[in-house]
Amino acid sequence: MQSTNILIVDDEAAIAKMIKIVLQKEGFTQIYTAETAAEALAVVKQQPIDFIVLDVMLPDRSGFDICPELRRMSNAYILFLTAKVSDLDKLTGFAIGGDDYITKPFNPLEIVARINARLRRQAAAPTDNLQITAAVKKTFYSCSRFSVNEQAGELVVDGKVVPCPAQVFLLLLHFCKHPDQVFSKTQLLEAVWGMDSYVDDNTVMVHIRRIRERIEEDPGKPKYLVTVRGLGYKLVKEKQQ
Repeated sequence: MQSTNILIVDDEAAIAKMIKIVLQKEGFTQIYTAETAAEALAVVKQQPIDFIVLDVMLPDRSGFDICPELRRMSNAYILFLTAKVSDLDKLTGFAIGGDDYITKPFNPLEIVARINARLRRQAAAPTDNLQITAAVKKTFYSCSRFSVNEQAGELVVDGKVVPCPAQVFLLLLHFCKHPDQVFSKTQLLEAVWGMDSYVDDNTVMVHIRRIRERIEEDPGKPKYLVTVRGLGYKLVKEKQQ
């Protein structure tokens, strides 16, 4: 735990302090705090961060607004804190690079539970790292238009490296390891997020769309990652070399 770097981004000092104290009691020592979006971006530029607890409502910019920038700089697991509970808000968070969310008011032990669940997943599956580039298996998957390098944590499309958030990469990697096999949303949630995850079916749909936006020539008419009506999704084997 001691080597896990956590960033808390919240302009309410009392909330940030409460979260920090609880995390410290649970054995986490590398904890950074930021009260504004600008401070959060500065920390991520300077420090390798594994988890970001990101409040949606910040004084200078919203958490939703800076999430894509954080994602470009880091593969950290991003957990939103939000008072907005509509499905639209959830999907917005996932679509721009967030991995999970907690609604206010909340018990800080919920954050500890999410982090510990993620760490258990990391320990159980060596390739499911918080920093994708730390993957240890030397495996390479190639399709006619794109390739996935598990060791390097890279997605290459038409000869160019395409940025890919951690969970999007892991979901695509799962499909690459099981070509032409149909997976239901539940199976994908269990395989990529884990049984103890708090995410739901909408998460899978959003991440499927994000994969298609990267690998398909026309995401609206996918040729590689296709929907099997009533059953789920599969990566079409015939497109692989």
